[in-house]
Amino acid sequence: MASLAVFASGSGSNFEAIAEAVAGSRHTLSCLVCDRPGAGALDRAKRLGVPSHVVEYRGRSREEAEREILRLLGGYAVGLVALAGYMRLLTPLLVDRYLIVNIHPALLPRHPGAHGLAESFNSPDTELGITIHRVDHGMDTGPIIRQERFKRTGDETIDEIECAIHDLEHRSYPKVIVDLLDGMEREP
Repeated sequence: MASLAVFASGSGSNFEAIAEAVAGSRHTLSCLVCDRPGAGALDRAKRLGVPSHVVEYRGRSREEAEREILRLLGGYAVGLVALAGYMRLLTPLLVDRYLIVNIHPALLPRHPGAHGLAESFNSPDTELGITIHRVDHGMDTGPIIRQERFKRTGDETIDEIECAIHDLEHRSYPKVIVDLLDGMEREP
């Protein structure tokens, strides 16, 4: 049995999809780490019975906040960290310590960063989609694990595209995470 920590900053819809998938596996979702007090992900964690921790970055360096996260994670046997709308660029302090994966609402390497969905929507791209990738020291530059895509008609609204992106995220990301946890369990 392998253990997962999820980091989120927002409403937590991807967190909930991950929690449901892990609950149906032999693995454990140890905790949620959130950088925003009052974020919807915290309410979802409480409802699902998942321990949650708020680690604020305001007024301190990223490294100071990440040292607090490392102390928190040290209380769990975490093997994998999944970013689910965590709007922080991580330092080597965490990246070099854990296997960390991320979901991005665009087809990388195009449209990296916080506005990937809007940038891809406003682009002439005929295909849109999501990218699941390993986190490295850059912003959305890590090795791609999986991409899912769909053709756009050009008549969709941004809200319709966002719904299609979320549907792909909620189906694909939890499966990739459980597969990674399965693989960690098989490693010596």
